[in-house]
Amino acid sequence: MNIKDAVEILRPINCLMGSLTVLIGLLNTRTGINLGILILNIILGILTYIFIAGSGMIINDIYDIEIDKINRPQRPIPSGRISLIQAKWLYFIILSIGISIAVIHCISLNLGFLPLIIAIFFGLMGWVYAKWGKKSGFWGNIIVSISFSIGMIYGAMLNNSIIPPYIFFFFLTSFFLLLSREVIKGCEDIEGDKKQDVKTLAIRIGIKRSTYLAGVFSLLAILFFILPAFTSILNRILFIISMIFGLIIVSIACVLIFKSKFEHPEFKRISLFLKIGAFLGLVSFILASI
Repeated sequence: MNIKDAVEILRPINCLMGSLTVLIGLLNTRTGINLGILILNIILGILTYIFIAGSGMIINDIYDIEIDKINRPQRPIPSGRISLIQAKWLYFIILSIGISIAVIHCISLNLGFLPLIIAIFFGLMGWVYAKWGKKSGFWGNIIVSISFSIGMIYGAMLNNSIIPPYIFFFFLTSFFLLLSREVIKGCEDIEGDKKQDVKTLAIRIGIKRSTYLAGVFSLLAILFFILPAFTSILNRILFIISMIFGLIIVSIACVLIFKSKFEHPEFKRISLFLKIGAFLGLVSFILASI
């Protein structure tokens, strides 16, 4: 195993994207925080997220080895570039580094143990999803949505144990939007999931009901996306201006969902709009802190 293969299995781009949630939580609760402390919180908080998220990527590939031999034979484990034993050791090392950084962070800045508990919970969620959650379908969707969004609460908690309401609104916006997209992806991949015995909502309750439920989740995301504008958010004007673009994209996705003819090409387009909407939401949350 060389460094290039080790980096590839970590999926660094995905980890970096997810670490933006920690940055969002930190920047939006920075009032009254010393600049030096804020910078240290950002560095250690993001490193914790990246390493723990990276460990989740590894354990996911470990449990997916048989599926990846068919669907993604070029991945490091099925291609033989990283052996199963090496992958397990790498998982343990990367997870240990992430937890260790969280421990050092909490002790050095006297943050208490709650941020550490959340970090450990985040690491545990990666293992639970890989071993059980993915096959369970909807419960796996929930795990994915929580795992990505929890960084906002974690980041806010690094600044202060008292978390302002708008951080929870950020979290719920991200959670429901990702949950909606996961359900739509289940509708899109229903044939393959049947073969792999993945019990998605589309398989359990049918494509039509699942699609409408995804629409409800998107509407809830829109609701929680709007609510921060009525709180003591740091930059309400810039947030509202930037929020409009995300609202338009997610609203288009909602229209497509409720007008859907439940066909594969439509699901792909809806999924894309929800992905763009999620990205624009993250941008709005960052701009809200300026």
